[in-house]
Amino acid sequence: AFGVIADIQYADAEDGYNFGGYQRRYYRQSLHLLWDAVEAWAAEKPPLAFVLQLGDIIDGLNARSGESERALAQVLAALGQLQVPVHHTWGNHEFYNFSRARLVHTGLNSRPAGAVAGPPAEDCQAYHFSPTTRFRVVVLDAYDLSTVGREPDSPRYWESLQLLREKNHNDNLNSPAGLEEPRFVEFNGGFSQAQLDWFNEVLKFSDENQEKVVVMGHLPIHPDASNGVCLAWNYEDALSVIHSHQCVVCFLAGHLHDGGYCLDSHGVHHLTLEGVIETPPESNAFGTIYVYEDKMVLKGRGRISDRVMHF
Repeated sequence: AFGVIADIQYADAEDGYNFGGYQRRYYRQSLHLLWDAVEAWAAEKPPLAFVLQLGDIIDGLNARSGESERALAQVLAALGQLQVPVHHTWGNHEFYNFSRARLVHTGLNSRPAGAVAGPPAEDCQAYHFSPTTRFRVVVLDAYDLSTVGREPDSPRYWESLQLLREKNHNDNLNSPAGLEEPRFVEFNGGFSQAQLDWFNEVLKFSDENQEKVVVMGHLPIHPDASNGVCLAWNYEDALSVIHSHQCVVCFLAGHLHDGGYCLDSHGVHHLTLEGVIETPPESNAFGTIYVYEDKMVLKGRGRISDRVMHF
């Protein structure tokens, strides 16, 4: 069994609203909800094998108030109470607070010692690990192609900016207004070809060894598990790698705080977790996934529904 949680977006700030101004965000409360999740996970019998944190662990507000390091220390202190590894994927809010170079030296760099790393070029934060026989987890870096988190003088930044400007003619690149492909906004990102090639090799290995694979990344990669805006830029490329193999059973994402789910045409479950940040204080948004030979069972808390995912 393993724990799942997404979009905590903690900040020591009064409640606010999302960019559309219609969904309340409980910045301060999100830390309390994280502690509730940690308590519940710590009580699991038998103990969990690990926890997956799907990105946006602290909010971009922290960068404006100079509180990034302090806020990060607080969420990591909560997760640090667990006696099991916590694997982090990086979202846009990580990059609003820290550079990639800094993130590598924080507790959000969860690549285990000895883990098989992703493509070394351009400091891509992708890796995979096998917690038990014939089961593998792949952590993808959905902001490998992005203008957030990339130094403005880097080739990857310019490549990403060029792509954005081709697809998004708005003055504000965070606005999807009037776009044919509304996912091409600055708060999203994508996967480089180098990462996709590496991903393909990992899945080839898992096919050959008859493994079941769970993939996680901050951004959803299936339109039916999202809202059309909150999607990886080149989601089709990631899907096509997954669909050329037999081993992937589930793709876990965050980013879309309302959550989403679909079973795709190749039998892969796409689960987008509801975000803690927009969860009222009396509720919660986390889950535990129990893995069996032929299915995964999600026991959700609060806004996250229970679900049985057969494979």
